Amino acid sequence: MTSVVNGLLDDWCNGWLGRAKHMPSPNYNCRPEGAVVNLLVIHNISLPPGQFGTPYIERLFQNNLSWDEHPYFKTIEGLEVSAHFLIKQDGELVQFVSCDDRAWHAGASSFCGKESCNDYSIGIELEGTDTAPYTDAQYLALVTLSRQLQTAFPEITTSRIKGHSDIAPGRKTDPGESFDWTRYLNALDV
Repeated sequence: MTSVVNGLLDDWCNGWLGRAKHMPSPNYNCRPEGAVVNLLVIHNISLPPGQFGTPYIERLFQNNLSWDEHPYFKTIEGLEVSAHFLIKQDGELVQFVSCDDRAWHAGASSFCGKESCNDYSIGIELEGTDTAPYTDAQYLALVTLSRQLQTAFPEITTSRIKGHSDIAPGRKTDPGESFDWTRYLNALDV
């Protein structure tokens, strides 16, 4: 992040957004040399599935999840994943990986014929499921964050904001049918 544009970048330092709660994850690495960040990927997550307001997402992304704490956790034991951001149901914004680095959020993926979306994307997790409605606070936080990211990374145009399902079809379904793309994109364009 090199300059302040309309006051939107004054909160960034080395790829970290100052207004976000910082919970650094070990699950990241450097982007490939010359990689240009030009894709924003929207995900959803809840741990255990369908339960909100738990500390388990943060623990998973920081490799601190006790696999014995819930039967579902045994099915993901050893998983090492992260996202750049998490937006909780109440709109709280948590950052796990610097936007300058590659978070491990997309897995096997491609966009416009280019594989390995982690190399050139920012990943945002929404606390939720494919079928539960997202909250007003989440949409507000997502729109605000998306605008900041588009200012910081001008090649993330509206047409380059996609769901995990778009870059990993058949393998992923999030953010799911409950995500209101029209509401989000219309708010983003205001």
